Amino acid sequence: MARHKLSESKIKTLPVGIHGDGDGLFLRVRKGGSRQWFFIFRRGKDRTELGLGGYGQGTAPVDLSLAREKAEAVRKRLARGEELTSRKTFLDLMEDVIAVKAASFRNDKHKAQWRMTLDQYAKPLHMKPIADITRDDVVETLKPIWEKIPETADRTRMRIAAVIDHAKARGLFSGDNPADWRGGLKDLLPARQKLTRGHHAAVAYSDLPAVIAKLRQAAGTSARAVEFAALTAARSGEVRGATWAEIDLTEALWIVPAERMKAGREHEVPLSDRAVTILRAMQQQATGQVVFEGGKEGAAISDTAMVKALRAAGAGDATLHGLRSSFRDWCGDHTEFPREVAEAALAHVISDKTEAAYRRGTALQKRRDLMEMWGKYCETGK
Repeated sequence: MARHKLSESKIKTLPVGIHGDGDGLFLRVRKGGSRQWFFIFRRGKDRTELGLGGYGQGTAPVDLSLAREKAEAVRKRLARGEELTSRKTFLDLMEDVIAVKAASFRNDKHKAQWRMTLDQYAKPLHMKPIADITRDDVVETLKPIWEKIPETADRTRMRIAAVIDHAKARGLFSGDNPADWRGGLKDLLPARQKLTRGHHAAVAYSDLPAVIAKLRQAAGTSARAVEFAALTAARSGEVRGATWAEIDLTEALWIVPAERMKAGREHEVPLSDRAVTILRAMQQQATGQVVFEGGKEGAAISDTAMVKALRAAGAGDATLHGLRSSFRDWCGDHTEFPREVAEAALAHVISDKTEAAYRRGTALQKRRDLMEMWGKYCETGK
């Protein structure tokens, strides 16, 4: 079979479809203009496709010359009878990650959610060698669900990123994580705050400063509790159950005990200046140990009261939990903080090694910087 059918100039004008360079080397051109190299070979009835990287994209673009070099290396390995399919696939690493995560999950539902999203929605990645997965692979995997079920789609993206982070830690993947939102996906998929949320309607973070301004104008504990929830990105149950014993105003730190956390782990929440101001004001009128008291003496404020305050502030049908989504979207779109810092701020469970690293003092300071920046954004929109 003839080789070297393509040229650099010809590649730039190729239509959508699959185009061969000869002897197993192909270039796939997708709608939108992305191009990816792959090598196809057969052994008996088995057909195998090996990804060789993206043409002119990402941090490690593969030009025509390099693609031919990679293809020739594959041909030589085949000629020597080497087994090429022994490379770790996404599915291999996915199973390892789920096993690690499952050990720390508190309920079967959470385990099932991880399994379902990766089994069902990340299926196009399953048989790809983990080292060869590109940003274009991730985009094509997410596109069918990104606008139909955006909340689930974004969770799928984060779980794909977790699998690739696991591979990086084991030396099986190099370069930037192609599933990171700020790493390039934000330019290839619609912004998440513009999509309709699933179970937890969220305030678009661009609208949140106006909502916060109305909350500040409102009197009453419920408005203060909602603003505090927004500033800390905490779950509403964690805010309603907060006690003064958990608060250290001198250190500007809120330590939520493990028994009150979804993941069953103690969570340190660095408090922004505005969050501390709210707490000092609440302390002046405190009658018991609960920070945000309800109508009955010593009782915590109700979830219903907080939702009403959020609605009155012009948040539409947004939920209290959606405030966490607003924070996460803002982190991904407008900050350079690592994904692990944002996930730690939300008290999401991450790998044990990373978790340990981000519990150290430097990580707490990074989260403190992040929450202070978030507090200023909520106040000024800048």
